Amino acid sequence: MKKKLLVDLSSLKRIYSGLGQIALTYGYYFRDHYDSRTSPYELTLLVPKAYVGAFGDEVKYLSSSGSISSRARLLFAHYDGWHSIHQLSHFKPFHKRTKVILTIHDLNYLYEKEKRSRERYHRRIQRKINRATAIVCISNFTKREVESRLQLGQKEVKVVYNQVPTLDPRVALLPGFEVKSPFFFSLGVIKKKKNFHTLLDLMKLMPERHLYIVGDGAHDTENGYAQAMLRRIENERIANVSLLDPMSHAEKIWMYQHCEAFLFPSLLEGFGIPVIEALQFGKPVFVSKETSLKEIGNRYAFFWDDFDPQSMKKRVETGLAEFHGNGRLAEEAKEYASWFSTDRHFEEYEELYATI
Repeated sequence: MKKKLLVDLSSLKRIYSGLGQIALTYGYYFRDHYDSRTSPYELTLLVPKAYVGAFGDEVKYLSSSGSISSRARLLFAHYDGWHSIHQLSHFKPFHKRTKVILTIHDLNYLYEKEKRSRERYHRRIQRKINRATAIVCISNFTKREVESRLQLGQKEVKVVYNQVPTLDPRVALLPGFEVKSPFFFSLGVIKKKKNFHTLLDLMKLMPERHLYIVGDGAHDTENGYAQAMLRRIENERIANVSLLDPMSHAEKIWMYQHCEAFLFPSLLEGFGIPVIEALQFGKPVFVSKETSLKEIGNRYAFFWDDFDPQSMKKRVETGLAEFHGNGRLAEEAKEYASWFSTDRHFEEYEELYATI
């Protein structure tokens, strides 16, 4: 009898978040590669109700939506293996014999949360680590954080970089608004940790260019950070910055294609998928040196030493000059980014599935 494996893709509930996009890559991978007749395991995907059936007929599905009683099948069903593709999922296997692969993306709660909440998150992650059979981190930075902040016992931590699917330029679609050129592009959930507000003062010094910041929560009236940015844009008359809600996949590709540079001043990243996406198009990428970004940007990104507006402006100007003065940089960036688009990520997990 085949072993039973469940992969938790419940983060598809927030499709525009980084975790939602990662879950989508898993769904597409299994859709294209999983064959129930030849696979050594029977695969079940835990997905929101809207995604039941979305990844073909070869896999089985369980809905993560609804009340506890409606999820009873999930809570009490037996699986031999269980992969939590991120550390914040509310779902876990019921049976103690189920072997668990836990993927940890970051420990951002250590920096974002107040003391009591931070301690609660920490206990929760420690319990997940205690329960796990295998622990995976998405970058060496995250691995170092986990090893220094949590109790691992004798468990080793493996690093498997995120897969970043190749964005197809053929499907690019002009956004449904007038795009001002030349323009810079930035992308991410509109939260304080993304540090987008530093770009407002930068753009005051660069009036000849426009900046489009696109992300979930941009116009959420309960998002205090986004609302503060919108007030600044209006009150300080920063006419060359637009804060926009998420756009379609095709529109996002068009923005990557046509931007002059990609700006990403984030302070807390376990990986930083947009950095690799921008490098796929051979674009100059300007990022902070914080957390994992130095590792992921490697020598193909330009780094801000601080967030003083004049210093940021100077780095952008020198970086653009260096980028356009070296005809090899764009192609080298594309080649580097392409490494993250292979199936290497899933092949390493397939090995883990077989091992446990």
